[in-house]
Amino acid sequence: MCNYAEKTKLKEECGVFAIYDNDNLDVAHLTYCALFALQHRGQESSGIAVNSDGTILQHKDKGVVPDVFNEVILNYLKGNMAVGHVRYCKASESSRENAQPLVSKYVKGTLTIAYNGSILNAQQLRADLEQQGAIFQTSSDAELITYMIARERLGSKSVEEAITKVIPKLDGAYSMVIMSPKKLIAVRDPHGIRPLSMGKIRNSHVFASETCALNAIGADFVRDIEPGEIVVVSEDGVKSIRDNVKNKASICVFEYIYFARPDSVIEGRSVYESRKAAGRCLAKAHPVDADIVIGVPDSGLNAALGYAEESGIPYGEGLIKNRYIGRTFIQPTQHQRVESVDIKLNVLRSSIEGKRVVMVDDSIVRGTTCAKLVHMLKKAGAKEVHMRISSPEFLWRCFFGTDIPSRKDLMACNYTVDEMCKKFGADSLGFLPIENLKDVMAGTDCNWCEGCFTGKYPIEITEEQ
Repeated sequence: MCNYAEKTKLKEECGVFAIYDNDNLDVAHLTYCALFALQHRGQESSGIAVNSDGTILQHKDKGVVPDVFNEVILNYLKGNMAVGHVRYCKASESSRENAQPLVSKYVKGTLTIAYNGSILNAQQLRADLEQQGAIFQTSSDAELITYMIARERLGSKSVEEAITKVIPKLDGAYSMVIMSPKKLIAVRDPHGIRPLSMGKIRNSHVFASETCALNAIGADFVRDIEPGEIVVVSEDGVKSIRDNVKNKASICVFEYIYFARPDSVIEGRSVYESRKAAGRCLAKAHPVDADIVIGVPDSGLNAALGYAEESGIPYGEGLIKNRYIGRTFIQPTQHQRVESVDIKLNVLRSSIEGKRVVMVDDSIVRGTTCAKLVHMLKKAGAKEVHMRISSPEFLWRCFFGTDIPSRKDLMACNYTVDEMCKKFGADSLGFLPIENLKDVMAGTDCNWCEGCFTGKYPIEITEEQ
């Protein structure tokens, strides 16, 4: 959603949800619950738009879901369709105008979109349209996509036909849900880099970035939307358009390592089991004599459990998280990330004092928290601290949604493993070997994007991009 024009801007990871009601459900409250389950994907803004017989009622604002919505607002949002969104973006893009869902009016009615992704050629597409007279009110790629769909719709028989024509023009990774006056449409990019699932509550249809949102509202998982697929729900039922379905999914491996909730299932693979598998592989690749294995909450906990099970070293709690503090990795500014670490975690001294500790974390990107955590553990009495990272070294930029602006900000691009270990004050440091990503992804019938580790992307990246 952040404009791709400025190469130094951070990318974002967002969550989308949509529901088409055939059972007289309270779509606003269900969307609220689903967004609450997806809150980990973005805390910058939240929004819900409801379709009431072609009239769009919406509420969105900066802030987390429970701060943006209350009972009065939710009771006002009545209708038979709804789309919701939670958003993360850099502070300079942080404005209410950029919050989603985005509602636009045009000659055929309205288009409402909730979008998660990054369009590589957005700058060029926007510039071309502006040269033809287009005026944009936001810096959001969602507005660009909405404009393109609306323009194609003028010469198409249906909105889904217009979307089919737009998809080949978009280079990048995205999942989105779109409401027209009478239809709810779910779209996934042709490479399937971003996740999108379909579920069902009785006779009603729902879509979500992760299955944890389906679970939160009592929906049954139906299937993953295929790469390039367009699913249309209307009063005529459900229709799948597969004109752009050509590839297996190349799902972002970081969904399994960090982004997704552990109770989600993506492309048939449990995120929880993926993280445990990474921990088991770490124990084999980087064994150490120690007394306790602890994880860095939250996404390091499952990998720590896998490490403990494989190594035979007891698993325990060593770091206690303040549940009311958001993620440091996706805080918009470096200052906020550092400030968050100070109050986010506390050491459980009785668990680690006098012990040799294996501390398992999900990744090292900027290295913001690593030295601080090692210092906290040793100050609390840990005899040794051995860092184990359940992903390979982060060496390359991500162009598809992960919060990395350039290689100069990547710790592993500037230091060797030994240098990082010394810088953090750890006694040893080990990363997940790149060849073990196949173990993390075991059971999926898809490919995966590992560009942030290898520099090999499922989409060709031009020098300009």
